[in-house]
Amino acid sequence: MYLSFNHSSSVNTCCQTYERTMELETIYENIRNCDITDTSRPRIQSYCQNEGKARKQRGSRCLMLITVGLGLICVLLVVFIILQHITITRERQLLKPSCKNIFQLFNETTNSLQEDYTDLMIKKDQLQNSFSSLSQKKLELETTVNGLTAEKDQLQRSIDSLSQKKLELETELRMLSGRGNGKFFYSYELKSWSDSRHYCRDHGGDLVIINSEEKQRLISSFIKERVWIGLSDIQQEGNMKWVDNSPLKQGFWDRNEPNDANGAEDCIELNPAKSVLNNWNDIRCSDKRKWICEN
Repeated sequence: MYLSFNHSSSVNTCCQTYERTMELETIYENIRNCDITDTSRPRIQSYCQNEGKARKQRGSRCLMLITVGLGLICVLLVVFIILQHITITRERQLLKPSCKNIFQLFNETTNSLQEDYTDLMIKKDQLQNSFSSLSQKKLELETTVNGLTAEKDQLQRSIDSLSQKKLELETELRMLSGRGNGKFFYSYELKSWSDSRHYCRDHGGDLVIINSEEKQRLISSFIKERVWIGLSDIQQEGNMKWVDNSPLKQGFWDRNEPNDANGAEDCIELNPAKSVLNNWNDIRCSDKRKWICEN
């Protein structure tokens, strides 16, 4: 609760009191003048004395009122100050819990920020370690890429060399074809002897017939794996015939071949791992091999 009062009215009252005091001073001065100048007239002097006493009494009452008013004002000011002090004290007491809460919240926030900072530093260290690991892996990958690039260059050189050999073989094949031989097809699949022959016949040819040393050398020079040729004794054991039913006149057998192992080897393969003029071998017709077609 706040105490309020009209300051302007109090000031006006004080001014009026001051003016009355000045009037009283003037009256006292006039009375003294009366005592000095009018000694010859007793009535006037008596009147002046009575009047001066009356006015002096009125001035005393005014001074008393003024004193009482000032005392009341002082009391009111003291009461106002006390009430203000009580109000401020009460507000301060009300603010104490809030200050405590704010301080507690500040401490909690500080602790939380400290924990976040610690977590961030840990994550920073982890990221630094990850970065170092990735940098190491990058170096390893660059080394691997350089190695693969070198291998690629080597493979490219090998491809170029093989392409050159392919051109040479194609040239030899064309020359051989010009001397009365047909065209050859080298497969990339694995089939039995019978399935290989069916494939060649479906494409307008048959398994290759090798009836000269020149042709034997040519075919042995460009194949890298075992292949079927068009020779077998399926119709009669020991009676080797080509797929055109012509009899075998010259063979290029491996050592101790053909041996018809277990009585089940009736079809002929060419094994390039053996010497050029001794690389034929009889095996089971159901085995899987690549083949060479001749048109």
